[in-house]
Amino acid sequence: MRKLTLTLSAAALALGGAGVALADHHGDKRGPMAADTDNDGVITLAEATAHGAERFQKMDANSDGVLNREDRALRRAARFEAADADGNGELTAAEMAAAREARQAERSERRAERQAARFARLDTDNSGGVSETELEAGMQARGERREGRRGGRRGGHAMHMLRQADTNGDEAISREEFDAAILARFNRVDADGSGSITAEERAAAKEARKQARAERRANRGDRSN
Repeated sequence: MRKLTLTLSAAALALGGAGVALADHHGDKRGPMAADTDNDGVITLAEATAHGAERFQKMDANSDGVLNREDRALRRAARFEAADADGNGELTAAEMAAAREARQAERSERRAERQAARFARLDTDNSGGVSETELEAGMQARGERREGRRGGRRGGHAMHMLRQADTNGDEAISREEFDAAILARFNRVDADGSGSITAEERAAAKEARKQARAERRANRGDRSN
């Protein structure tokens, strides 16, 4: 089970929440809303499927149509090769420091991009400044997004779904299994079967997950008494 968990850990980041792909973010959108490519606040099945395909392709390092330990090994090897500047098969202290600095620079660049995107989102009237009303509305929206991400970062929900997605028990996730897991998750949240997930349906699904977690905790407490 430990090996299976390690194999699926990266893939788990690509599923969860509203049954759509996670991990990547477009602009400053993270979590389920990263799939909302037309920015209308609604996630269609086509958007969820397309975003899932994008994530699967990035994780499938050897392009064999399966997510498994080999992909993880290839990604580790690629990171090592990028850090091994002189190509001698070993990392010096200087090379490790350079790799760390490169990662920090990349993170700083992404942070600056996110900050610019946040400002643009807050400045709803495009005045070049943020009013108190805009700031208050933005803080409320940000709090709601943070709440959703906290649930996703626990990973248990997504990992459980990934284990279920491995329908043949081979400790790997095929593209067919991956797509089927996304579709099943999407359909559960799409309460009215319209082929799209609204903000109301996302909120209802989040509340249902909170209640289910509370019930599980209560059940564990009863068993321990």
